[in-house]
Amino acid sequence: MNPYQVLGVAETATDAEVKTAYRELAKKYHPDNYADSPLADLAEQKMKEVNEAYDMICDMRRNGGTQRSTYTTSNAYSGTQYTHTNFPDVRRLIKEGRLDDAMQILNGISGAGRTAEWYFLMGMIFSRKGWTEQAFSYFQTACRMEPNNQEFMSALNNMNAKRTYNPTGYNTTNTAGCSMCDICTGIMCANCLCDCCGGNGCC
Repeated sequence: MNPYQVLGVAETATDAEVKTAYRELAKKYHPDNYADSPLADLAEQKMKEVNEAYDMICDMRRNGGTQRSTYTTSNAYSGTQYTHTNFPDVRRLIKEGRLDDAMQILNGISGAGRTAEWYFLMGMIFSRKGWTEQAFSYFQTACRMEPNNQEFMSALNNMNAKRTYNPTGYNTTNTAGCSMCDICTGIMCANCLCDCCGGNGCC
């Protein structure tokens, strides 16, 4: 197996290009995209091939292979090597804002490794990215699997509150309604309208 062909990049590709190609393929063949689909097994196999190819390239470049440059081992997350024991690492990466690296670890965990905490952490990543609906779905699954976990339930309730204010699930940075800037702008506009009408300002 030529790992570069699996990822669809040239052997002269930079580390950044290899990583980008890997992430795109991991997103394409993510098991969640094939739930209840007859292609689920095929997608799982492709995901395994992609993970193995990425690991192979990383190993070669660490050992002085083609186009070894700024690659760091902190980004070398293998789908087949990670289990729930890596969840503390995922939590740390999320806290540091390294969401793509955290997701890369989680995407590499399959089968029984996808515990309630896996779904919770995936929800945390989507929440940080601002994708409310996706985060809410992951939190729901985590709570179904462990209904007595207060951490999971708290995250679900908080996300549900955000969905109430912003049902579209996007751009949740201002979920509480109008900001102070919006209010001030509205007052200024109202004063201008009063002045135009011959008044001395709004009363």
